[in-house]
Amino acid sequence: MAGKQITRSKSRIILLALSLIGFSLLIFLSSLSPLRTPSTNFHLSSSSHTSFVSSLEQFLTKTPSSPSIPDDTSTDVNNLDDAVFNSENYRLNSDPYYPISLPLRVYVYNMPSKFTYDLLWLFRNTYRDTSNLTSNGSPVHRLIEQHSIDYWLWADLIAPESERLLKSVVRVHRQEDADLFYIPFFTTISFFLLEKQQCKALYREALKWITDQPAWKRSGGRDHIMPVHHPWSFKSVRRYVKKAIWLLPDMDSTGNWYKPGQVYLEKDLILPYVANVDFCDVRCLSEINPKRSTLLFFRGRLKRNAGGKIRSKLVDQLSGADGVIIEEGTSGEGGKEAAQNGMRKSIFCLNPAGDTPSSARLFDAIVSGCIPVIVSDELELPFEGILDYRKIALFVSSNDALKQGWLVKYLKDIQPAHIKDMQQNLAKYSRHFLFSSPAQPLGPEDLVWKMLVLIRNFSSSLFIECFLPW
Repeated sequence: MAGKQITRSKSRIILLALSLIGFSLLIFLSSLSPLRTPSTNFHLSSSSHTSFVSSLEQFLTKTPSSPSIPDDTSTDVNNLDDAVFNSENYRLNSDPYYPISLPLRVYVYNMPSKFTYDLLWLFRNTYRDTSNLTSNGSPVHRLIEQHSIDYWLWADLIAPESERLLKSVVRVHRQEDADLFYIPFFTTISFFLLEKQQCKALYREALKWITDQPAWKRSGGRDHIMPVHHPWSFKSVRRYVKKAIWLLPDMDSTGNWYKPGQVYLEKDLILPYVANVDFCDVRCLSEINPKRSTLLFFRGRLKRNAGGKIRSKLVDQLSGADGVIIEEGTSGEGGKEAAQNGMRKSIFCLNPAGDTPSSARLFDAIVSGCIPVIVSDELELPFEGILDYRKIALFVSSNDALKQGWLVKYLKDIQPAHIKDMQQNLAKYSRHFLFSSPAQPLGPEDLVWKMLVLIRNFSSSLFIECFLPW
């Protein structure tokens, strides 16, 4: 008996050592990446789109509503299982870095158009309706835009390979060749633009379609990517897909949006919001940085629910302070222009929690070159482990921020040389938060796949450790 226990212990140690070696290799490879020494010479070509509306217009114009997509979809779990075994065995013997290898191989489901193209057309045909507001007064179409990560990822994945720039991911047309499966259902558009009962019915239809797929049945959804970037997305049925990899805005430490055990960092991935303001490139920053005259700027809804209640307290504490501008946000193009102008004239931008611990304003500040001042005690940020946010943002506890006069004094005491360094780092890092078509190397779409490689291999090592019969 003792001998068996020693053998099991040795096996666990060997597995742990192999896992550590694998992660060490990934860390070594990432240390060679340009992310560690980002270049300020980043320029988008004139044909690139960073606006969701303009990109979508081009996409729908040149893409048929029901494209013919060649694939080899298995209809039987056992047949798929055999095919996967043969494919993985081939890769094991032919790829010296497998399973820690790039590009990541992703199978994109060809879902019925009512889950995909029909919803995109619905947005396109109604986005000029500025009267469509949520219960708290937020413009619906603007919310859809800032949570449109599902569109940007899907549009890149299904683009002709000759038009794609990313090397971290490749689309495969045979399920047995896939590392991961992408579910292209636009859950946020359907939530906001369909009637409540119509949306719930569509969610149930999508759930049945997804869970009927042989690849889903084979893994229970563990290798499926589910974009649910708005906290209300897919909410009525998402408990049935909780084993899938969720693409989220944050982990919601308040517990108001996700049930315990539904989301966690070992499985899910945090993505940035899509910026609401225009990207200020290197040339733009070189012109405006010397002219920034406002110490601290905030424009947005001053009262929020749940974890965002700190906003009203900060407003009371900072109103009238020297060098501070606090404004109530407004919808429409006028509101966007006012926010953009305010951020480009300010050294620091205040980023308290919204209804969830994160908010789109953080990413608006980054692409505007305004140093974010993050007031949130429990916040997970996109691509942590790859990006060092301490180089571009200041983190302040809620207790310190609410002390009378503390925050303004803290910001005024920061040395000009340190501010300049952070502004230069913002110029380098902003590309990592700029969604575009075509998707750019080291842009957010690219970093999604790099992070999923880490998650996938970490999850695989945990699965082996927990379930192999030692």
